[in-house]
Amino acid sequence: MQNIFSEKKAAQVAAYFLFQARGRLPVLKLMKLMYLVERRSYQQYGEPIIGDTLVSMEHGPVLSRTLNRINGMTPSAEDGWDMWVSDREGYDVALSDASLIRSPEEDLLELSDADLSLLAETWAEFGHLSKYQIRDYTHDHCPEWVDPDGSSVAISINRLFEVLDFNNDQSQTLATRLEEQRVINTAFASAI
Repeated sequence: MQNIFSEKKAAQVAAYFLFQARGRLPVLKLMKLMYLVERRSYQQYGEPIIGDTLVSMEHGPVLSRTLNRINGMTPSAEDGWDMWVSDREGYDVALSDASLIRSPEEDLLELSDADLSLLAETWAEFGHLSKYQIRDYTHDHCPEWVDPDGSSVAISINRLFEVLDFNNDQSQTLATRLEEQRVINTAFASAI
């Protein structure tokens, strides 16, 4: 489902959480917040906010392409990650320019009202946790995560839907819709 990924939305989701945290967060905590809001979006709407690949890693589930971007392994798209999030400094990331956000509703325009509502719920529930507390939460409360024994293991969308208690028909319908969106995005990307 790589072609439903939106770097702009990933960057603005990260910017939302960084704004709530007064501009800086540990990478581990940011990644868990981003994973949990993506998971919540799937649970409530059957679709992602960001559209990233879900992966189990040692410290819990992550958004693969987003983590690669945080770690500087991929270049930023124009008006993407670098516009909102600074380069990683040790174990932390920060807003690249805090003055860009007066309020998330006014300035994070890639995010819908529904997205902002999910972000607010996720922050209210998990924002007070330390990076290790939120990591432990994902280990204990995200049964789609498996210990990858020092590597990484993809989390299939069908597995996620299963643990979110979608029935087989719902899972199949949602997976089909996501695949159709991926095909459409691929077609548009190749036409540009």
